[in-house]
Order: sequence, then structure tokens, then C-alpha cells
Amino acid sequence: MNRREMLLTAGAGAVALLWPRPSLAQDAKGFTLPKLPYDYDALEPVIDKMTMTIHHTKHHQAYIDNLNKAIAGNADLQGKSIEELIANARSINPMTLRTAVINNGGGHLNHTFFWEIMAPKGQGGEPSAELAKAIEAYGGMQKLKDDVLAAALGRFGSGWAWVVVGANGALEVVSTANQDNPITATQNRPGRKPILGIDVWEHAYYLKYQNRRADYVKAWWNVANWKAISENYAKAKG
Repeated sequence: MNRREMLLTAGAGAVALLWPRPSLAQDAKGFTLPKLPYDYDALEPVIDKMTMTIHHTKHHQAYIDNLNKAIAGNADLQGKSIEELIANARSINPMTLRTAVINNGGGHLNHTFFWEIMAPKGQGGEPSAELAKAIEAYGGMQKLKDDVLAAALGRFGSGWAWVVVGANGALEVVSTANQDNPITATQNRPGRKPILGIDVWEHAYYLKYQNRRADYVKAWWNVANWKAISENYAKAKG
């Protein structure tokens, strides 16, 4: 391992320790599909039952199955939590294995995170006082929503729009392609800690919204679980 790889691994490992949600560890059979914290129809009318069912049991399950296949027999990767794998993904070799972990491991991590930051309409609560203060410092809730919408619409093809805690502790809005996650460190940037992420892959919204990604993103805030998002913020701030 060269010096750059050592720095990436060290920095990414620190981010993994600060990942806001509980660790998603492997068991004897590898990674497994987490149970949703609500029924498949609980997010209606914002997200319909069929979309949630397919998204969880088909798409998320496929990422887990493919990740388990990719790391089977690799002692260096088996036993690690999904946060550790993704935070340190850029140091995985060969490239084919790295790509499989980023795509499928990222899909598992991102979707597990996504399920937990949503709640049935009217049950999501409000941002904590600490998070509300950070949002105000950012420019206010409307600016945050506008910037998340811009990030979602500006993402060509598939990906995610995120609210993260940056290196200076302030909120930032970023977008990633495909199943990339902000916690992954790169050569030029340390990993960042997400507190909120909106899936803008078409399978997340197409049955109800068709090509109207903007309508989906605007409606999504009605099922935002501010209690979970606030907990994410508190843990990310450390």
C-alpha cells in the first residue's frame, strides 16, 4: 500500500466510525435484507405500496445478493461492516472487485439509510433545535429544499441527492452518481457524513411520478423522518 492509499484508508476509516446509523454487519451468511420500519403502504400517497415493495424486495435484495457474491471467499472483506467497506472502497483491488463493492455495497448502504429517514406522513416530526439552527445557518429550510431539488434534477441519469455535514461542521448539499455514497474518501476529498439522502433512480419514483422527478422530490419532504435525520446530524457532529 502506498502513502496515498494509507491516507485514504485512515481518513475513510475515521468517517466510517462516525457513520450516523447503526453498524450493518455481516452474519455467517453475509449481508441480509433489513426489515422496513413501516409497512409497504405506510408512505402513501407520497410513495405507493407497489413501488416500496419492488424497491425493497427486488432492487435492495439484488444489491445484497450481488455484494455477497462479489466478496465471497475474500477474507480481507468478509466480516467488515458495510460502512467500512464503502468508506474504504477506493483502496479495494482489483478494480473489478472495487466496482462491485461500490455499486452493490453502496446500493445496500444507501437504501438502508433511505428507509430509515422516512416515516408515514405526519409522523416525521420536526428538526431538533440543533439541526434547526444548522438549517437556519445554511440559509433556511426553503433554501435547503431548493438546493436538494437542484442537486436531484442536476444529476444526469441515476444517483442520489444528499445533505451532508462537511469538514467545517456546516451543512452541504451534494449529489452522487449511481450508488456512490459521500462517506467514500477520494484522493482529493475526505469522506463526508450524510444526514439525509433522496434516491433519484427512476425505480424509486417512476410508477407514480413517471418522468416528473421534481414532483417526487418536492413530495418526498412530506415523509421525511426528522427525528432520524436529527439523530444523524447529532452523531455526525460527534
